[in-house]
Amino acid sequence: MDGKNWLKVVIFLCLIAVSTGREFKVKAKNKHHAAIYNHTLATILVEYASAVYVSDLTELFAWTCSRCNGLTKGFQILELIVDVQRCLQAYVGVAQDLNAIVIAFRGTHGSSLQNWIEDLYWKQLDISYPGMEDAMVHHGFYSAYHNTSLRPGVLTAVKSAKDFYGDIPIMVTGHSMGGAMAAFCGLDLTVHLGCQNVSVMTFGQPRIGNAAFVSYYRERVPNTIRVTNRHDIVPHLPPYYQYFPHKTYRHFPREVWLYDLGFGSLVYTVEKVCDNSGEDPSCSRSVKGNSVKDHLRYFGVKLSCDVSAGCRIVMGNGLASYHTTDNDGNIIFSRNISSVLRMNVESSEEGKSL
Repeated sequence: MDGKNWLKVVIFLCLIAVSTGREFKVKAKNKHHAAIYNHTLATILVEYASAVYVSDLTELFAWTCSRCNGLTKGFQILELIVDVQRCLQAYVGVAQDLNAIVIAFRGTHGSSLQNWIEDLYWKQLDISYPGMEDAMVHHGFYSAYHNTSLRPGVLTAVKSAKDFYGDIPIMVTGHSMGGAMAAFCGLDLTVHLGCQNVSVMTFGQPRIGNAAFVSYYRERVPNTIRVTNRHDIVPHLPPYYQYFPHKTYRHFPREVWLYDLGFGSLVYTVEKVCDNSGEDPSCSRSVKGNSVKDHLRYFGVKLSCDVSAGCRIVMGNGLASYHTTDNDGNIIFSRNISSVLRMNVESSEEGKSL
């Protein structure tokens, strides 16, 4: 190991050693808006977070993929955005059963996941969040949402849906890096689009900002749930150091930690609703975050691309009338919202005739 790598190891071990100091408490002006966890909603949204990994865009846009057949059946995509250069993907649509707009962001694809995790160990807070004093965030996560084709595509679809459906709830979800983008999106919709009924639920999300950012976020998007799974490594990254409260990354609340209780054949999963600090030491922080396997499956649902797919996309000729391509080769598939309304009416009429 060369001198540079040895220095990194020494610094990392020193930070761990001093991180046993006094816990820093994030101040919250409004203590009455703690998010309420809903198990049924979590099992629905995790399927939306899984579906966004599908690389067959024809099946995904038509919502006929194998991951589109469970609790999300009947969902109608309004806009599917594929940032080809950065291997990012997101969609916006309407879920009749939830009476809500659903937005989902894809996480890091499997072939680069290990390198991405290793990079998070050393990632510093490297950009100020606009309009908030002292708020620092992860540049890569911030840019993946704000500085790509995802943000304009999402905002266009949300505005269109709100014009037709009115002020219905907006639910934003994502897994891994997709969870980080979902959080930035939820904040963006609240602050810049003026949406008042935004909720965010993420799965295996990494930390994205410092304590000042957490205070800013929790005041504006209080209805946020971060689901973490057993020893999932990603929610432990970038590392949190209690002794450096203003210089370290920190999670916002509210965490729900999934863990196993019992032994042998008598093991069952507990869903622990954690405190409102964002860094409850009795939740995922109470165990080592050392499992990639726990990161890739939540509630028994696969949260990754198919191994053979990677960033590859599949697109049939039937999508030609729905898609446009920008100068960078990024693709946006859009469906006229009136056609969604018509399909929903026809679906309802068919159901009545059965």
